[in-house]
Amino acid sequence: MVGLNSREKAGCRQLLGEMETPDLMSLAETVTNRMIQVYSRGEALDAILTYSETAADLLRRKKVYRDVIFKYLASKKITMAPSSDKNQLIQRALEFWTESGVSSAPKRNNGDKQISMPSQVRSITMTWSQIQHCPAEGVAETFQSREKEKSNDPSHRSSLDCYALGEHFCRWFYELLNSQNPTLGLANGEWGLQHFWENAMFKFAYRTIGDYTEEHCGALMTSLRLLALTREERLLFNPNIASEGLKCATCPYGLVVVAVAGTIHKDNQYLGLFEHIFGLIRCPATDKWKIKNVNLNILGQSAMCSSALRPSIQYKISDLEKFYN
Repeated sequence: MVGLNSREKAGCRQLLGEMETPDLMSLAETVTNRMIQVYSRGEALDAILTYSETAADLLRRKKVYRDVIFKYLASKKITMAPSSDKNQLIQRALEFWTESGVSSAPKRNNGDKQISMPSQVRSITMTWSQIQHCPAEGVAETFQSREKEKSNDPSHRSSLDCYALGEHFCRWFYELLNSQNPTLGLANGEWGLQHFWENAMFKFAYRTIGDYTEEHCGALMTSLRLLALTREERLLFNPNIASEGLKCATCPYGLVVVAVAGTIHKDNQYLGLFEHIFGLIRCPATDKWKIKNVNLNILGQSAMCSSALRPSIQYKISDLEKFYN
């Protein structure tokens, strides 16, 4: 998943702002595959810009009419022949955004404040960076190679060190996900649908003043919705990778369940607790672990019955073994 850079987002937001409301709402449904409900023009624009893979793909949508692109270019004093077809207009718009020289990452002035990470996240980032970064093809080779070494040891051939796998997975996953948050000033890792199975499933529930649930199917929608949490909503996940905050289990048919709890933050503010449960399956073709299931529960601070709640996993190992049955 590449996504739109800052210049493309600004340009597309202005361009799409000229669309009729029914067309804009319909476009949002198409782009999000009807997985995200929007109730206003602003929400529709945000969803379209978040879930579009590239600016070119967005402009090629049927609902983005030729006249809308032509008027946008005219507003930028870019002269195009009235007979220009839609593809020519799209190409010129893309060239205009490229010519601006604006980087996909927002520039920070010396006076801008950089959001600091909780100490636990900083230590996780440094530790994982010192170990090895994850390749684009899937979950980091660090625990891939570690498991291969164990598999050569007769004492480990019949079992999987799922806790070690879960610990390494969490360190890799949250460093990668948090790196997409533009307020942290980190180098963006290779986030994308390559880390997920094509039939991945993401179930998201959050409780603040009320209860809300979402469900997303497929590698693309799962990847995009998780990405939006940090890149658009600018959340920061601080996992508690300790005995009470991390539990792992293996299922008879090969799936490894990783459950982790932690705190969630935004702009140096504590928002509440989260519980993340993953189902991992090794790909037989590449021998890489990929994400099959994701369940995320967020409990906002306003919904907590006690401010002294600690991020911990309450499930028993036997419960996790049957979690995705």
